Amino acid sequence: MRATTLVAGLCAVAVSGVFPAAAADRASAPPSAGLTEAVEQTVADGFPGVVAYARRGERVSRVAAGLADTATGERARPDQRFRIASNTKSFVSTVLLQLEGEGRLSLDDSVERWLPGVVQGNGNAGRDITVRQLLNHTSGIYDPTDEPEFFAPYLERQEWDHVYTPREVIARAVRHKPLFAPGSGWSYSNTNYLLAGLVVEAVTHHSAPSEIRHRILAPLGLKDTSFPVTDPAIHGPHLHGYDLAGRDMTRFSPSYDWTAGAMISTVDDLARFHRALFTGRLLRPAQQRELLTTVQFPKAPAYGLGVQHMDLPCGSGPNTERISAWETDGAGPGFTSVSFTTTDGERQLVLAANVYDLGAELKDERPIPESGGLGKAQAAALCN
Repeated sequence: MRATTLVAGLCAVAVSGVFPAAAADRASAPPSAGLTEAVEQTVADGFPGVVAYARRGERVSRVAAGLADTATGERARPDQRFRIASNTKSFVSTVLLQLEGEGRLSLDDSVERWLPGVVQGNGNAGRDITVRQLLNHTSGIYDPTDEPEFFAPYLERQEWDHVYTPREVIARAVRHKPLFAPGSGWSYSNTNYLLAGLVVEAVTHHSAPSEIRHRILAPLGLKDTSFPVTDPAIHGPHLHGYDLAGRDMTRFSPSYDWTAGAMISTVDDLARFHRALFTGRLLRPAQQRELLTTVQFPKAPAYGLGVQHMDLPCGSGPNTERISAWETDGAGPGFTSVSFTTTDGERQLVLAANVYDLGAELKDERPIPESGGLGKAQAAALCN
């Protein structure tokens, strides 16, 4: 969904009863009191359950608090899976950057070269849009998932298994005029990453999920990360996701989100991927620079290729210090998550909470409970 606004609106995770993870990590350490308090605050503020991962150098700590399932009373645990939503985008951009590094495409190729005729209609033209502009959201392509009627099969008729194909979503998008000429502005659009997924398939002649598995999940040993295409269930140990009224939103077709946000993971797997990504293990130097080159438009975030740069506050007042970090986040039916990695790669924080109210977001209402926990968790995990 509108994931780039998540950090400002999330402000965190917490709950009564905090349980450090029992994972067999040689460098594991007890969570700091600050991180524990931040998690507790967020749960107390209305999130049923929260899981968190923090790393300083090689020292890793994990916290889980609250409930994974409000119906059964199952406790949240750090190893439980959740829908990562738009965190998926950094996986997709990584694959395309790897393909460029192999000489199989250029990010400055037109979309038309790889997807002839797909972006056509009502002023949209694939020849005018580059692959890079898909990845940094400067294409101007409309996002139909901003429309309440798009989600009517799910939210109104409760057809949780309803399938939208990527090309169906793209076709709905190009019925609308572009928001601006390609490259002349910035607007977050999930359609960009559906097109990016189709480009992966056109270049490799393999499915986008299989390329992600082959290039990222298997080499990094991300055994708890998966990419469902139409299966509405989350398999294995997992958090249940809820809307603000407490309705269970766990079963939900991921088809509409595909390469824009369909993946499932854990805080550990997401942290391992981002550690590898931001320390240069997955990309060649030229492509690493491209990943981290951010757009420069008024009111636009410092957005690179599926990742965002942020200067996070450490403390308050006129002499507040700031720490530089790369961030990805995800917000979709039932789940909210955010991942920070400092630009030196030495510190990380990954948080996931099991509330996100899609219906509220579509009404331009706050989709998560008010909480100040994220800021406190950021300080505990990332600041000196």
